[in-house]
Amino acid sequence: MTELTNEYLLQKLQDQFGSDILFSEVQYGMLSIVINKDRNIDVLQWLYDNEELQFRFMTDVCGIHYPDNKDNELGVVYHLHSLTNNVRFRIKCFMPVSNPVIKTATTVYKAANWQERETYDFYGIIFEGHPNLTRIMNVDEMDYHPMRKEYPLEDGTRTDKDDKYFGR
Repeated sequence: MTELTNEYLLQKLQDQFGSDILFSEVQYGMLSIVINKDRNIDVLQWLYDNEELQFRFMTDVCGIHYPDNKDNELGVVYHLHSLTNNVRFRIKCFMPVSNPVIKTATTVYKAANWQERETYDFYGIIFEGHPNLTRIMNVDEMDYHPMRKEYPLEDGTRTDKDDKYFGR
């Protein structure tokens, strides 16, 4: 069996998915790729089923919001782990805030269930096909998603604050 290095893993992914891999980099020793969001399940299923790679443990699913990335403001990040090869791997998918829809990973990893619900709750990303996509941390009456960077960090109308005490 070939040692599963970041370079080898990236080459296997490029051979299989080619132009659907939009970007790749190694951060802190972990391979991270950005893929076409419409192929997320194809990539996840292939990584799970591949007998050599064996990425059968999903460590985390989370959302990200980059408000300055036009048409790619929202993203989903998957962290996978091949316990057999002791290799961790990150996949990112981006989408516009106007259409925050991506296929659910619960068809491949059952662990994605609550993590996708949390991501929906905090970022408003809709996981198409999810068995029970409802809020789990915030009240149902909330009409916004609190982790989106859509609000100013400070209240500009405050008069009781002197900026000199805050290093400004």
